[in-house]
Amino acid sequence: MPTVYLGTSDFAAAVLERLARSRHCPSLVVTRPDRQRGRGRRLASPPAADTARALDIDVIQPESVNDDDARRRIADERPEAVCVCAFGGLLKEPLLSEHEVLNVHPSLLPRWRGAAPVERAIMAGDDKTGVSMMRLTEGLDAGPVCLQSAVPIHPDDTYGSLASRLQDVSGELLIEALSGPRRFAEQDEGRATYAEKIGPEDRVLDPGRFAQELEWVVRALTPHIGARAELPGGMVVGVCDAAALAHGPPQGEVAVQDERLLLGCASGALELRVVKPPGGRPMPAADFLRGHALAG
Repeated sequence: MPTVYLGTSDFAAAVLERLARSRHCPSLVVTRPDRQRGRGRRLASPPAADTARALDIDVIQPESVNDDDARRRIADERPEAVCVCAFGGLLKEPLLSEHEVLNVHPSLLPRWRGAAPVERAIMAGDDKTGVSMMRLTEGLDAGPVCLQSAVPIHPDDTYGSLASRLQDVSGELLIEALSGPRRFAEQDEGRATYAEKIGPEDRVLDPGRFAQELEWVVRALTPHIGARAELPGGMVVGVCDAAALAHGPPQGEVAVQDERLLLGCASGALELRVVKPPGGRPMPAADFLRGHALAG
């Protein structure tokens, strides 16, 4: 029997590609409406919609997946299951009861429920994360889990490198869940933690924090969101690569040492290795310093 797939992001598109190569290939993909993106604010399709069309899979983009028309369209497919991965919209009753809804969540639930589990795991300095297959309920990622697979977080992982491995595991785990009997176990509510959506304040490299924490922030937000640091004179640069050092300038000061750009932190210092000046492209700190004199 076919499946119906709900997804929106690049992560969801990658999992869709793997699912489409299996006997559970979706007959319908449900994704979010086109949105304005980029500096030109041009209308663009979600990545999952582009992938579905390239795979010749039917696509619908309702304003709400809970609307009667969307629910009827899903029911018309008579799916064995409705699969959800990084959809970005809340599913409600009666849709949740009309089908078995399987959710792919990139964390080891109940740790890191919520919108940004990959980023928050790196930001917290976790040494592992993973993928959980769960039955979707009205609670935030609180449904029972049938499968999990752990994935190590390497010391040099960014969001990009870790998400790539999680996408691969997610596709395989989803196919495994669809292929065999599914036995679910309730989550331990006492161990639950929450991965809040990344906000503007999360991007700011606050020198009042430890250098190691700021390195984790940079890695967690690279390459898709980007961390930011303020330099002397008020220039705010994106920080694409950074490393925590044991020693450096005093907290809050920015220093140049041997063409290295150092930010003093509450403990240690953060070397800003690759920065992105306003309106420019990412560049090594040494190149940036040759073209920009820091204010005193």
